[in-house]
Amino acid sequence: MQRDGLRVAFEAWNFCNEVGREAPHMGSPRAADCFDLSGSLTHKVTESDNRLGVGSSFPGLKPEHINNTDLYAIEKELYLGSLCEVADTPRSWQFWMVMLKNGNYDTRSGLCPKDGKKLPESPNFKVRLSLDIKKGGGAKSQFYLLEIGSCWKNNGAPCDGDVLTDVTRYSEMIINPETPAWCSPTKLVNCPPFHITPDNKKIYRKDTANFPYSAYHFYCAPGNAQHLEQPVSTCDPYSNPQAQEIVQLLPHPIWGDYGYPTKKGDGWVGDARTWELDVGGLSSRLYFYQDPGTPPAKRKWTSIDSGTEIFDSDKDEVAEWTLILNWLVKKPVSIEQRKNLNQREDEGKRGNSVKKENE
Repeated sequence: MQRDGLRVAFEAWNFCNEVGREAPHMGSPRAADCFDLSGSLTHKVTESDNRLGVGSSFPGLKPEHINNTDLYAIEKELYLGSLCEVADTPRSWQFWMVMLKNGNYDTRSGLCPKDGKKLPESPNFKVRLSLDIKKGGGAKSQFYLLEIGSCWKNNGAPCDGDVLTDVTRYSEMIINPETPAWCSPTKLVNCPPFHITPDNKKIYRKDTANFPYSAYHFYCAPGNAQHLEQPVSTCDPYSNPQAQEIVQLLPHPIWGDYGYPTKKGDGWVGDARTWELDVGGLSSRLYFYQDPGTPPAKRKWTSIDSGTEIFDSDKDEVAEWTLILNWLVKKPVSIEQRKNLNQREDEGKRGNSVKKENE
């Protein structure tokens, strides 16, 4: 697509939806710039538009949202988008050439925990969440039961803001049953180099008899890594200001020991559940690249999310869900203890089934 114009958006919303309470009298954390060239340069967003904050009205703002920090930010975002939209038939549309983003758009997120509260670190933390998906967002909706994110350098050191050497790392469990496993014996490029079992045994991806290919949707390595095992896919270099590494998982029996879904359809539309996930245990065993001979990185997870990214679609899609999420920093149930609990639950279910048959 070629256009004589520019579309740029900035988002400073944080993961805790606190802006406004912690920074009073500042503009709501959305900003944009866009212009068209038609003989002269025409800016479509003014400085006063970007400075709009709680208590200030603008076209289309609902009166009941004018003093609500969360809802005001969402409405301001829509307003800025309307200023930059492109007139077209059958309807106008919006796009951003560049979008700088920090945070999410969830107006139902709770406020931040108290300053100084310990970040979850592998392997000793769990996440409890209740998820009820009403609409999944279509076949290409990468709906994450859980996404965790962190940042460390390839030598294991913490990130320090140097975008040439920092690497953001993500692990994502996709529960849309229409999402296929791109990792396969014939597509090793989409698989991590090895899988680690709950009892800490490595299974290399070339071991076609034992590697759990269908447990992985996709893996991509950081583009600034110097010692990558071939074949390899490197992550999109344009979606982050620095290198990134992504491990995308799918429901599979191998994740059951951690409390994760074990088969397609678990937790999907019509199957609302409360999950208690041994995220620390699982994330401590996932493959993430590290330079040979360097001390292991401390895997401290600065973001924990649930929700969807709609990968692409040729029509409008809608995703809707309700979520209650919290994380617990404590020693999780051991793998052996979890097996015993699962066994007792299975025995209880069989006992109830026999009782009903006798009745």
